[in-house]
Amino acid sequence: MGVSLAELVEPRKISLGELKGKTIAIDAHNTIYQFLSSIRDRLTGQPLRDSEGKVTSHLSGLFYRMARLLEAGITPVFVFDGEPPESKKETIEARRKIKEEALTRWTKALEEGRYEEARTAASQTSRLTGEMKEESKLLLGYMGISCVQAPSEGEAQAAHMARKGTVYASASQDWDSLLFGAPLLVKNLTISGKRKLPGKEKHISIEPQLIDLGEVLSALGITHDQLIMIGILVGTDFNPGGIKGIGPKKALALVKENKNVDQILHKVEWNFKIGFEEIFNFFRNPPVEDMVIEKRQPDYGKLRELLVAKHGFSAERIDSVIKKLEESHGPKGQAGLGKFFGR
Repeated sequence: MGVSLAELVEPRKISLGELKGKTIAIDAHNTIYQFLSSIRDRLTGQPLRDSEGKVTSHLSGLFYRMARLLEAGITPVFVFDGEPPESKKETIEARRKIKEEALTRWTKALEEGRYEEARTAASQTSRLTGEMKEESKLLLGYMGISCVQAPSEGEAQAAHMARKGTVYASASQDWDSLLFGAPLLVKNLTISGKRKLPGKEKHISIEPQLIDLGEVLSALGITHDQLIMIGILVGTDFNPGGIKGIGPKKALALVKENKNVDQILHKVEWNFKIGFEEIFNFFRNPPVEDMVIEKRQPDYGKLRELLVAKHGFSAERIDSVIKKLEESHGPKGQAGLGKFFGR
């Protein structure tokens, strides 16, 4: 979930075309959870499943969305989370309990035919298993997309890669990337299109957005350290909910009047187990590594085997997308689709 800075930051809408030729580090867990929670049956909220009952929503989302990015000339690099910091484990446990409660509500609502409530609860039940992560990596590899393993937080690693110039920008739906120091953050890269408003028969357009950290700091008249303090006051994964009664605008005023951690702590009542300074220092110096991105060659034959033969995806639809990828990138890999298309 992360911190919310939407009240303070005005992103610039961009097109996928503006990112052509760019390498983007994508927060893998954030993106896969999006697909697990959104790609579901419109009536019951059930995720997509294959004939054996295995969830395939994440594979569907990754395949079709990444194909679109590749066709647009964008090079995605997926960054997977490593070991979460000890200070975040309480939040992770709280989220697990929320999922269990949502699962109970979802099951009951389905049994009683309350489908609107069922759909709402269903989106909160998503679980990313080890098997799902491994299959996601397989699918991405077969598409020629590189994956890297972060030592800790994926967003922190993606931000580090962007700072080092290894990638052009970090992509995530969370604002935490800015706290971790990503010079450029792309939002809505993996979800652009139409989205239904909760509880309403209305859809809104979702377009990619670009946020420049330097421009944000200049517009707000603050330093990056002060932005981190704003995030902590509003609430992060380490202190969910933040300080009661303090929203982004009030937090901005506070950090302008009190420019360091000690001054801030004299102005607020801190009731979290983890200390303000510990969270602050984690955002400033998270565990990250310098990485070289290994180029991957697509293997469309294995990609088709994974999606069609193993999980029962429509052969016609998968072949249509792969054909476009072959036409735009060439029939690379150990086993192209020539044998499937009669070429």
